[in-house]
Amino acid sequence: MSANQFSSSATSDPTMLSIEQASAKMAAGELTSVELTRAYLDRIERFNPTLNAFITVLGESAMATAATLDEERAAGHNRGPLHGIPIALKDNIDTAGILTSAASAIYADRVPAEDAECVIRLRQAGAVFLGKTNLHEFAYGGSSADSYYGPVHNPWQLDHIPGGSSGGSGAAVAARLCAAALGTDTAASIRNPAAHCGVTGFKATYGLCSIRNIVPLSESVDHVGPITRSVADAAIVLNALCGYDPADVSSICREPEDFYSGIGAAVGNLKVGVLREQLFPDVHPEIQAAVDAAADVLQKHVQSVQDATIPLPAFEDSLAIITGDILAYHAEILKDPARKELYQPGVRARFEANSSVPLDAYINARRRMIIARKTFASAFADHDLFIAPTVAIPAHSIDDALNNPPDELLIIRNTIHFNTLGNPVISVPCGFTQDGLPIGMQIIGPPNGESKVLALAHAFEQSTHWSSARPSAFE
Repeated sequence: MSANQFSSSATSDPTMLSIEQASAKMAAGELTSVELTRAYLDRIERFNPTLNAFITVLGESAMATAATLDEERAAGHNRGPLHGIPIALKDNIDTAGILTSAASAIYADRVPAEDAECVIRLRQAGAVFLGKTNLHEFAYGGSSADSYYGPVHNPWQLDHIPGGSSGGSGAAVAARLCAAALGTDTAASIRNPAAHCGVTGFKATYGLCSIRNIVPLSESVDHVGPITRSVADAAIVLNALCGYDPADVSSICREPEDFYSGIGAAVGNLKVGVLREQLFPDVHPEIQAAVDAAADVLQKHVQSVQDATIPLPAFEDSLAIITGDILAYHAEILKDPARKELYQPGVRARFEANSSVPLDAYINARRRMIIARKTFASAFADHDLFIAPTVAIPAHSIDDALNNPPDELLIIRNTIHFNTLGNPVISVPCGFTQDGLPIGMQIIGPPNGESKVLALAHAFEQSTHWSSARPSAFE
């Protein structure tokens, strides 16, 4: 990488600012939401034709919302750190009166009547919605190449995938087309694009953030969460998303917590386990070297870093649960030959390869999942957190994704367990391959252990320069 791929703290371009920084400037009267929103919309107009990160751009409504929020601020009303901040939404997240297609021809005319709960919460927090981001069709894949609207391109290498399924969100954040974006994560779909795009992706405890009115992949394990350019920004967005939703099948009731207030918390007493035996085999050597180097960095900040193992769900159970839920949601479409033909070829092939799950296998797998979630906290008796590579292989080419895809199970192998277990996990940038493709590291926490995860992720981020790297083609 060339030196100009690393950002400096001083800039006249407001899209270079973190949410933290932009919020502070707006509070000080040095920046308006209209100015910031206009800057992001200009970048979308300039770069989205290359990236294909957005399906729908909401320029007019975004500017109107920004102006209203500026008026609110001038009148003395500040909704908090997201007041006036431009954010993007993955296009499987319902938005009232706005196309929500799940990147599928089947839903090409689908306009929901209601917002998803996460959209309501972000709007109440003062977010400005720039548009809806592209994804792997119905979130059923890890490349974001199989989309009715065409493949999403990785900002670091345009002929490569950005990961998936939240590929548009990851690419948009990395290329500074938005200050943050929401993704959804069923097996990897926030963390995978975060790793492949060199940004931060956070999946909180299952049920902490409502998934109501999100087009489901598997409600048993679906999560919604932030993709951002910093750990602190992820905490800010997470604060807005959290809260009990009695109408949501997944929602948990938990005492409110300010995750942002824990950013910068001491980590010197933390014991960190490295899941080398379980999640390092068959990892690309450059990724393994990067995560090993990251472990060396952490060693300087925490009490201990040592190899460890934890009880992980059977891969077959995770697949049975996810596949069973997917088939249930898509059952009526799959019965109609004409509608079935509307799926993208790769997604249709996946349905054909996974056409049924025995009922007893599904029920027994769900039962084991519930018990595993209840008992997983015991895995943290000797360690506070664990680390592992986010994805075992670097981003592959779009051509390979469409014509010669690698084993999808290898892509989700390191991440899917923690959807089944439902515990919080963050992916943070930790290096690059020799070809200039980003590498991500997972920090894995106990159930309801978001603050510990964020504290260690922030400490790592502040000790390295990986999160300040940016793709030079989008300067």
